[in-house]
Amino acid sequence: MNATGLLGFIFAALLAGVAVPIQTGLNTQLGKALGSPFLASLISFTAGTLAVLGVVLVNQTGLPPLSRLSGLPWWVYTGGLFGAFFITCAILLAPRLGATTMLGLFVTGQMLASLALDHYGALGFPQHPVSWFRFIGVALVIAGVFVIQRF
Repeated sequence: MNATGLLGFIFAALLAGVAVPIQTGLNTQLGKALGSPFLASLISFTAGTLAVLGVVLVNQTGLPPLSRLSGLPWWVYTGGLFGAFFITCAILLAPRLGATTMLGLFVTGQMLASLALDHYGALGFPQHPVSWFRFIGVALVIAGVFVIQRF
């Protein structure tokens, strides 16, 4: 991968990171207005589903054969459950923890899970064994969350 491609991916990742607290704020406001974090999650996922459906309709040439879909292990279809859990937790936690602490804790959880997934090469990730440098990096994230929460 050339430097320009790498910079594009880094920019996209940063943009996705910027979207998370904005999405959380919007969904939290929706949840307050509706009186239900679960209804807000449903509306959020419906809007997201419609957006992705539009992208698929524009970019896909057709649906995969049913045999390909039925031949996959059941657990590959559970990713959306994690997304629903994440969105609902964000709606419930943001007003109580604040955006910075909440997202710091989310990132800490993501880093700990990612460290394990990378170490074992699980779920299709390339294997990157835990090293002291990687461990120290995660520890610094945890320390950062402590500082954010404390001050």
